Amino acid sequence: MQIGKMAQATGLSRDTLRFYEKRGLLRARRGANGYRDYPPEAADWLRYLRTAQQLGFTLAEIEADMPLLASAGDPATADLLRAALARKLGEIDARIAGLTQLRGELARRLEPQAADCPLRGNADAVS
Repeated sequence: MQIGKMAQATGLSRDTLRFYEKRGLLRARRGANGYRDYPPEAADWLRYLRTAQQLGFTLAEIEADMPLLASAGDPATADLLRAALARKLGEIDARIAGLTQLRGELARRLEPQAADCPLRGNADAVS
């Protein structure tokens, strides 16, 4: 499948496909004319990749676990994928907790009884 058809099939731009190829996340054969020729299963792989990104995984994380994601349809990898998702959920929960703490500190500094300068006061409260 040439790059234009792959872009159309996946909703990704040609530049994105080239970027993924440059990073080693996508492979294409080259025809005699120099055109990229993607195998049909590349569209499924790209859907997995985009889903992983939408779930908060970075390209670096996807690259590190690429063999795992590449075989995501294999039942043997389901537990490994669940563990990766659970780790990501834990990271997100930790970020939410940190943001909740930060929000509380900002709200405290906006209270009327706070110091004249909201940045003065207990500087150690924000970590």
